[in-house]
Amino acid sequence: MSTIEQLLASAQLPESPTAQLDIELLLANALGKNRSYLRTWPERELDAEQLERFNQALARRQAGEPVAYILGQQGFWTLELEVASHTLIPRPDTELLVETALSLIPATPAHVLDLGTGTGAIALALASERPAWQVTGVDRIAEAVELAERNRQRLGFNHARFLQSHWFSALAGQRYQMIVSNPPYIAADDRHLNEGDVRFEPSSALVAGADGLDDIRHIIQQAPDYLEQGGWLLLEHGFDQAEAVCALLSARGFTQVESRRDLGGHQRISLGCFNHA
Repeated sequence: MSTIEQLLASAQLPESPTAQLDIELLLANALGKNRSYLRTWPERELDAEQLERFNQALARRQAGEPVAYILGQQGFWTLELEVASHTLIPRPDTELLVETALSLIPATPAHVLDLGTGTGAIALALASERPAWQVTGVDRIAEAVELAERNRQRLGFNHARFLQSHWFSALAGQRYQMIVSNPPYIAADDRHLNEGDVRFEPSSALVAGADGLDDIRHIIQQAPDYLEQGGWLLLEHGFDQAEAVCALLSARGFTQVESRRDLGGHQRISLGCFNHA
C-alpha cells in the first residue's frame, strides 16, 4: 500500500508552476479530504479504491486535462462552483470584473445582467455581495444554464436567476442598471488555443472571429437597448484589446469609457456608461 507521503514524493506531472498543488488537490479529492489533511496525516495509507481514484485522476492531468474538470469544481471569488467541460473554467483575473461592478453602483435595489454566464460565476459572485440586486445570467448553451442553476440552488441565492438566451435574444423589453460579460475574445488563429488548459475548454466560449472581437462588437451595439438611463456596460477582453474595445464603446455613444488592469498588470476589462438622448 502507498502512504500520502510516498505519493506526494513520487507522483509526477509535466513541469508547471502548479504541479505540486495539482497533485495535492487530486490526492485530497481521492481521499475525500482537504489539503491540510495531507500534512496532518502523511503516514495514512490509501485503500485500493482511493489509490485507483488518485491514479486515474493523475493520468488525466498528465494528459493535460484541467484540474477543475477532473475535480468538477473550481473556486471563484468566495464561492466553490461546480464546473463541467461545456463551460469555461472561472479564472482569478475575472474577479476584476466583479470588483469593478460592485464599485460602480450602490448596494440598493438594481437589476444586473451577466451575458454568457457559463458556470454562473460572475452572476453568483455579484449576488453573494449584493442581496438587494436582482441578478440575471444568460447563456446560449442549455447545459451551461442548467449548471449555473445547480450552483445557484446549492448556494441558495433566490435573488439570482438563469435563462437560456443567445446574448439578448430572450430579453426583449428588459432594462438593467448594469450589464457585465466575459464573452469569447480570442482570435480564431490564436496559437494559445492549442496550449495548456485552453485545449480542453469549449471553443464556443473562447473564439470570436478573425480578430476576437465579433461578440464584443455585438454586445456593445445591442447593449444600449437594454440599459437604463446612466447604465453601465463592463466587458472582459484580451490583454491587447483595450484600445479597440474602448474605441467601440465610444463610437456607440458610451461615456466615461476606461480600462482597468488585472493582477498581472494587463488592461483586462473596459467599461462605459450610457445615457439615452
